[in-house]
Amino acid sequence: MPRPSRKTLLVSCIALIWIAAMLAAFWWFEARYLRSFDQQAALFAGAELRLPAELAGPGPIRLVHFWDPACPCNIGNQQHLAELIEHFAPLGVSFHAVQKPGSKGRLPATLSAIQTITSLPGSADIPASPAVAIWDQQGQLAYFGPYSEGLTCNSSNSFIEPILEALNAGRPVNASNTMAVGCFCQWPTEPAD
Repeated sequence: MPRPSRKTLLVSCIALIWIAAMLAAFWWFEARYLRSFDQQAALFAGAELRLPAELAGPGPIRLVHFWDPACPCNIGNQQHLAELIEHFAPLGVSFHAVQKPGSKGRLPATLSAIQTITSLPGSADIPASPAVAIWDQQGQLAYFGPYSEGLTCNSSNSFIEPILEALNAGRPVNASNTMAVGCFCQWPTEPAD
């Protein structure tokens, strides 16, 4: 059997190194978003949340999305949010977003209907994101908490559709304090004392 030439060995080594580098890069990009699912519950208490003056008071149903651009939990949540906008915006629900203070990023183009709120009183103390607050037509906080419970968020396990449907039908909702286990990222920028 003929012995491989140096050129063949060199090309083979380069190919093996390249394959190993691609596998390592693939593993790193995939693994950086994988986390063990945290079974700790988050308590969402909305007593301190207030709409800014320009949005407060009677008006349409207002949904405020709290998000952190660095949080990998947003990926599944944003598709669900786009579906909510598609279904409920034509019914008069207005959509707004509050970004975690000090973070940098943009919502995807599919969420361009969302109006940005730069400051929402009480939002510095929310426990985690992604989260949502919904105010009814009278300007009362009807819901504050996660979009759903569990690792993923979609319309089949969402808390939001039933709440928006009830409010749209004129039925009262009072769920401004909730506890859930889900895919969350810490919101506070400084540790609490």
